[in-house]
Amino acid sequence: MARRVLTVPLVVYTLVWLAGSVAVFWVPDRVADVIWTSIGLISVAAIVVGVRRNRPARTWPWLLIATGVFLSIAGEAVYDLLTYAGEVDGPYPSVADVFYLGMYPPLIVGMLGLSRSMARTRVPLLPVDAMVILGGLGLLSWVFLISPHLFDPGLSLLQRVLIVAYPVGDLLVLAIVARLVIVHGFSPAVVLLCVGAVGLLVADTAYGTEQLHGHGQAGWPARVAWLLCYGGWAAAALHPSMAELTRPARVVSAEVCIGRQVSLLAACLLPQALLVFEAARGRVPHASAIGVAAGITALLFAIRLFGLLADHRRHTDRAEIVRAASARLASARDVPAVRAALQDAVERLAAGNTPHAVQVIINDGGHHDVFTPRDTPDVSIVASAPPADLGPPTGPATSVLVCPLRLDERGPADADLGMLILRSSGRQLDVLQASMQTLASAAAQALERLTLTAEITRRDSELYFRALVQNAADVILIVEPASWRVRYASPSAARLFGPVMTLGRPLLDLVAPECRDTARDQLASAKVDTPQPSDWVMAGDGARVQVEAVCQDLGEEPAVAGIVVTLRDVTEQRRLQRRLTYLAYHDSLTGLANRVAFRARLQEVTEQARGSGLLAGVLFVDLDDFKIVNDTLGHETGDRLLREVAKRLLAVLGPHDTPARLGGDEFAVLVPTAPDVSSIETAAQHLVAALDRPFTLDGRPLSGRASVGVSCTADAPNAVDLLRQADLALYAAKAEGKGRWCRYDASLGADAVQRMRLRSELERAAADGQLFLEFQPIVRLADAVTVGFEALVRWNHPTRGRLGPAEFIDIAEESDTILAIGTWVLREAVDTAATWQTNARTAPYVSVNVSVRQFHAEGFADAVQQTLAAAALPADRLMLEITESLLLADDEQVWHDLGELRRTGVRMAIDDFGTGYSALNYLRHMPLDVLKLDRVFTSTIATSRQQADFVAGIIKLAETMHLEVVAEGIEQPRERDLLRAAGCRYGQGYLYSKPLSAEDARRWQNP
Repeated sequence: MARRVLTVPLVVYTLVWLAGSVAVFWVPDRVADVIWTSIGLISVAAIVVGVRRNRPARTWPWLLIATGVFLSIAGEAVYDLLTYAGEVDGPYPSVADVFYLGMYPPLIVGMLGLSRSMARTRVPLLPVDAMVILGGLGLLSWVFLISPHLFDPGLSLLQRVLIVAYPVGDLLVLAIVARLVIVHGFSPAVVLLCVGAVGLLVADTAYGTEQLHGHGQAGWPARVAWLLCYGGWAAAALHPSMAELTRPARVVSAEVCIGRQVSLLAACLLPQALLVFEAARGRVPHASAIGVAAGITALLFAIRLFGLLADHRRHTDRAEIVRAASARLASARDVPAVRAALQDAVERLAAGNTPHAVQVIINDGGHHDVFTPRDTPDVSIVASAPPADLGPPTGPATSVLVCPLRLDERGPADADLGMLILRSSGRQLDVLQASMQTLASAAAQALERLTLTAEITRRDSELYFRALVQNAADVILIVEPASWRVRYASPSAARLFGPVMTLGRPLLDLVAPECRDTARDQLASAKVDTPQPSDWVMAGDGARVQVEAVCQDLGEEPAVAGIVVTLRDVTEQRRLQRRLTYLAYHDSLTGLANRVAFRARLQEVTEQARGSGLLAGVLFVDLDDFKIVNDTLGHETGDRLLREVAKRLLAVLGPHDTPARLGGDEFAVLVPTAPDVSSIETAAQHLVAALDRPFTLDGRPLSGRASVGVSCTADAPNAVDLLRQADLALYAAKAEGKGRWCRYDASLGADAVQRMRLRSELERAAADGQLFLEFQPIVRLADAVTVGFEALVRWNHPTRGRLGPAEFIDIAEESDTILAIGTWVLREAVDTAATWQTNARTAPYVSVNVSVRQFHAEGFADAVQQTLAAAALPADRLMLEITESLLLADDEQVWHDLGELRRTGVRMAIDDFGTGYSALNYLRHMPLDVLKLDRVFTSTIATSRQQADFVAGIIKLAETMHLEVVAEGIEQPRERDLLRAAGCRYGQGYLYSKPLSAEDARRWQNP
């Protein structure tokens, strides 16, 4: 219960003090002295009554203050006795001064006793603040009270000592009271103590001045000040707030408030102000004293500043530790993490030279006994008590700080979640008290969060599993262990079984007849530890559903007491698995068997053939020039052609034969049983003939011509060799001219190896300088004047010598080597043509063959223009020869590049016209300049009238389309004459010249 501010003794004393104070000034001196002494004795008695009534933690400081007041009254009585008995007016010094001076020791010790209770809560800077203020007041006393009389030659040594002693004692009392103000603030008891201390200083100052000037009795200023001194201290003891002065006070920050700032600033500036004041009076008698005081003040102020910075740094460090620990607590996932964060944070806070011990207790639901610090009077307990087994502190750590982990600081002790205990010195505990309480609060919140999270997780888990069962797509059934009747079915059972799903029905009635034995066996073996799933077919409502069933006997579980059957609808999954299995062994484009299935079937057939003595054969099929179809007409058209080829294979082959697509345009046919080798060869012949017939796609004829390699088990010991031999035979068929079949014999192995070696050597030929160009003249038939040269590539093979294009161009076309060769040929031909005669009207052009793959390469048109620019060759002196297959390309990019090159001046020619696709309809669409007749026409016009007429028709058609015609392979004068008569203007061949080297070509056109 809160005490009343005003008490009866305080009111009675106040009235008595007021009455006595008034009477002192209105009665005769002798009566006034008696009243004066009575007021002092009453004040002493009032202090004793206040101590007994308010019961402070320490009584002896107040009793010492009462002793000091009593000695002051005794000195006053002795002084009056000497005055009246000795009839001496104002004896000074006298025996009374012994009692007066004897007042200060108990008074100072008592005041220090009051401040002792806050010794652990005060920061080291508070005495510095008091010393700064005390220094300023001491300087004032020196200048105005002590110095003017201290050096008076008319005074004795004892009088000079008293002049210094009284102000020093008063200032010490005032400084101690100032410390109380800094820590406790202006509480009623502190204010009254301040009134008494100021009254003491004023009374001694006024009384001493009067004595030095020879006055006997004290004047009214001194009397008023003494009355305030006695009354203030007695009233402070009677006021209830006096008990707070002997209890531990709050921790005081080193930062100063406005009042303290003003006080410190005034004390620091006081020496300078006095110096200015004395200088204004025209004298500086106290310059040395003022200088010393200024130096001491500056030193104290520097100490104060450095201490303030150190305190701020320590405060910042503690705040950072608390912040980091709070972050760890906020993210802690379990109780050990909370304990570790608290332990680490407190260890860091208490780190230093002071011995300490940290203990973190997390409440596990057990009971904590009450801890009573009977063996340790300096124990500091905050809001709760540690458990009894904590024991008394031992060693240097003489105090204990206990912070309960409680969400509400004002809540009951039963709400504690744990305790944070720190043993250390009292000073360190008081400094760390606020940080420890903050950590305890954060830890309590973390523990509460973990508790709530665990509870929410538990409830969510229950709801989660309940929702899973209620909404799971899988059907969960509980059946009776003996009868296998359904006792419980999850809601998803209605979606799987329909209305036939009723409780109490035997589960086997819902299973399709062909799966009941499997279901019966699985239910009977449901007690195994690791139940294995199996597939059932459910046919409850007529619809057949394939499910994956798992049975687990939980008869010993009280909440279940039955067999739990989980059914998962896998109808679509099993269908997809069957589809994936089919795709794993079949080609997705054609539907034929793929390479994996073919190899497996081949292995099986070869083993059977070896055991039965029958023959088995393999037909390795590869479409000729299929790459041209992809490059010119696109991959979609190529895929359609492959599907048509697969259909034709199935139509031609026997019912037991196995066709397969191995990849790209490669097919294989397995003939499992054949009476002899000729039967396998006949199958290959039929297959080549069937694919030789053109395919029609979108009204456009396309060639599906193929080459076939044949092998049989008579020549191969196993499946691997059988397939390898068929592959070698295929290479031989292509080498003989394509569109045919070839059976493997032992000599083909070496030819295939040689072809692979030749391809590898060709990749390095251009880089090693093995390629070179020859130039065959193109002449005007009318007068045999050379108008141009066709650049022809040759290979100077290191071992085989000079090779023509027919021996390696097909190999280059099979890989990207043709691109590197084509780029080299174009650059060399253009550079050579640039060295020919510079007369633009008579200089011959150079004609360069360009492959389909080269023309489809990205940036080909730009590369041609850059080559011409690098050699400074006019564009009209370059002719590019393309094959007929490029005419079938509905590729806008190709047509754009052709048009772009023609706009720059480059001329275009179609090479070997008439040997490939029938492309006359495309001539009017393509940007062409020249049509070159293949030698197959020119070599027969002299012997066949029909062929001559056909050639003449082509020339007329070209003339109608404004195309120049160049006849290739002219070897006889008769051929030249017939061509010239038909209207052909240009030609080339051995009749004029064989291909020439670059140097011979230069001399040829410059004889």
